[in-house]
Amino acid sequence: MKERIEELRKLLNEHNHAYYVLHESNVSDQQFDAWMKELEAMEEMYPQWRDVNSPTQRVGGDLSEKFEKVSHQRPMLSLTNTYSEEEIVDWVKRIDESIGGELEFVMELKYDGVAISLLYEDGQLKQALTRGDGTVGEDVTQNIRTIGSIPLVLKGNYPSSFEIRGEVFLPRAAFQKMNAERAEQGLELYANPRNTASGSLKLLDSKEVAKRPLDAMMYFVLGDNGMADEHFQSVAEAGSWGFHVPAPDKKQIGTAKEVNGIMEFIRYWDVARKDLPFDIDGIVLKVNKRNLWDELGMTAKSPRWAVAYKFKAEAVSTLLHQITYQVGRTGAITPVANLEPVLIAGTMVKRASLHNADQIAKLDVREGDHVWVEKGGEIIPKITHVDLAFPRGSENAHVYLQNCPICQTPLIRLEVEAQHYCPNAQGCDPQIIGKLEHFVSRKAMNIEGLGSETLSGLFYLQKIREVKDLYTLNWDECEGLEFSTEDELTGEVKKRSLQAKSIANLKSALEASKQVPFERVLFALGIRHVGETVAKKIARTLGSMEALQNASMETLLSIDEVGEKIAQSILSHLSDPNHLEIIRQLDLCGLQMRCDLEGNQMMSEVLKGKTFVVSGVFEKFGRDEVKQWIESHGGKVSGSISSKTSYLLAGAESGPAKQKKAEDLGVQIISEQALIEMVGES
Repeated sequence: MKERIEELRKLLNEHNHAYYVLHESNVSDQQFDAWMKELEAMEEMYPQWRDVNSPTQRVGGDLSEKFEKVSHQRPMLSLTNTYSEEEIVDWVKRIDESIGGELEFVMELKYDGVAISLLYEDGQLKQALTRGDGTVGEDVTQNIRTIGSIPLVLKGNYPSSFEIRGEVFLPRAAFQKMNAERAEQGLELYANPRNTASGSLKLLDSKEVAKRPLDAMMYFVLGDNGMADEHFQSVAEAGSWGFHVPAPDKKQIGTAKEVNGIMEFIRYWDVARKDLPFDIDGIVLKVNKRNLWDELGMTAKSPRWAVAYKFKAEAVSTLLHQITYQVGRTGAITPVANLEPVLIAGTMVKRASLHNADQIAKLDVREGDHVWVEKGGEIIPKITHVDLAFPRGSENAHVYLQNCPICQTPLIRLEVEAQHYCPNAQGCDPQIIGKLEHFVSRKAMNIEGLGSETLSGLFYLQKIREVKDLYTLNWDECEGLEFSTEDELTGEVKKRSLQAKSIANLKSALEASKQVPFERVLFALGIRHVGETVAKKIARTLGSMEALQNASMETLLSIDEVGEKIAQSILSHLSDPNHLEIIRQLDLCGLQMRCDLEGNQMMSEVLKGKTFVVSGVFEKFGRDEVKQWIESHGGKVSGSISSKTSYLLAGAESGPAKQKKAEDLGVQIISEQALIEMVGES
């Protein structure tokens, strides 16, 4: 019986692959259904041989309560976007200068769907995660099993363990059919294929997901063993294992050695994308040789060895009814164009940022004008120019706001930033609420359950006014507390209330936030110009809030990545008695105000004053390990060679361009062993 079960699973998997990936039908629907019913019956009869990756599981399973959050084995970074041939030329030039030698680039379609990461072990799907924040995703394995083009069991010669990434999407025809069915039922239509695909993956009932005709294209294979040397080859191999991958014969993926070949691919798909059965919004470019990826490295947000070219956005003309103004957490004033709703790139657009007074003057946009609107990067609506095919809305230019729209405080303009600000930081409601929202955000104190609606509701009920109130409020007294929230686009008002379970979760999250490290507490304070990276540099250099409060301009300027503007902003913030009182209260509440140096102690200072550039592969260290080792002995690691570089640490496969630049500048090139001896001798 077990042999028959395995035979049926193999047959069904083969025909699933033929139907969903190869778009071929080798057997009749009746035969396929007969095999499926036979397998279902046998699995019911012999439960000891059930398998979560059986073809029978594609119909979905039990209702889930929530999606578990899981850390990615490797970060899912976003790509830097480019929008012109000049930017592509610059990107290729930077890589050539950094690496040198003969280069080859892979060109792929940029699918407009939902990024997904799949983990396979011993040829079977083990786990599927969404991108999430790039570090932590949600486990949607049960829903992913329902997608026919994703193999549950692999075929061919695959690695024992690997990760493959791709995009889940809704084909256009499937999306149109779903909307036609909803229209017949009198239901609200879905906005666009991408949002519908994303919403489908987040359904808690996988049986409902199975009813959605989702597809998936896989384009990135990751693993420690058994991987092809080139990215293009690894994608082709994944196709032989059963994955739906870009087809070279359909020009969905290709290679080029120079910019002309890249631009030819881009220009072709800028026109041909309209004929695809699914949506794309650009082209992805990657360095083909995988061993060069470590050499090129990463920025804080994206890899240097890959970039995305975005197609020019769709533009639509519509009426600008009114210009209103928003106040941000720093007091920055943002003018907003309120538009006659218009469909752009699949979503209804009602508002667009006008950025600042200079932008309004440059566009000469006025209330009552017809304006051209497009989505910058296919995401953020922006006005590009006035549509002069229609009469002007007003004879006179728009007069920019003089007083804060909330507290009526006269605005100030910072010429350097071309931005108006409300200086009433302590008495302007949106600024106070904005600071609270920033404080609880994931990258700051990460206090889940305190969304903007809840914070606003508690603020206007006078339960909280500043961040320390979050820790001193009697949350149990808030049970059943009702407050209203208004949708800023529709104006719809909804009632909300805090329940016992939500309050219990909030109290746990607040208690957990007391262990958030000092660098994130510093970022959470919302000091202007102090982002995540700068906060980390300051915290790890000075070690405590007390040291920061006593730091001079000279001390601050000596910290890596702290310039005069940032230093002045810090000194100004810490000279305000109100800000100092908030810090004192947070300290009393138990937040981390100093670095825990355990495990990060300096081993020595023998490399103090020396700057290293690291290139290549090493025997005793990984690239990150050798960088940490240099820093632990007082040295500094830089990403590029300059006249200030002390040494180029060159390992195997070190980039020839870096070695030549080091020689030209007289920078000494040393080996891994020489570095070890340098530290040991000292």
